[in-house]
Amino acid sequence: MRRAASVCARVGGRALAARPAVMAVRSMQQPLAMPALSAARVEFSAAMRSGVRAFSASTFLPEAEVQERVIEVVKNFDKVDGAKVNPQAHFINDLGLDSLDAVELVMAIEEEFVIEIPDDVAEKILTCEDAVKFVSQHPQAQ
Repeated sequence: MRRAASVCARVGGRALAARPAVMAVRSMQQPLAMPALSAARVEFSAAMRSGVRAFSASTFLPEAEVQERVIEVVKNFDKVDGAKVNPQAHFINDLGLDSLDAVELVMAIEEEFVIEIPDDVAEKILTCEDAVKFVSQHPQAQ
């Protein structure tokens, strides 16, 4: 009996099995002081806000710049005669490309402006004007 009383006395008058539960409850009541974590959280949330703000506040490229770059991409395409290229030039009818070449040309335009053109839209891009119209309305075009 003395031995049990001395064990209880050493742990603050509580039974050993109850001690971990009491510590867990006390730790939930007191917030942990972690200034480094708080600073990291503030820096991360500020970076996220600025990233979201930068993404949502994107600007569109000027149509004249887009047209100039699209025409340059088309002129530099291997199978195109640069003298025939104009904004209204049809890739297949005027420039003599087949459908696979037209797809490759649209892919070159995607690479130039660092965008992805959905397949259903890419099928409808058949002239330089079509490409200019799509790219100039794309918020992520660079």
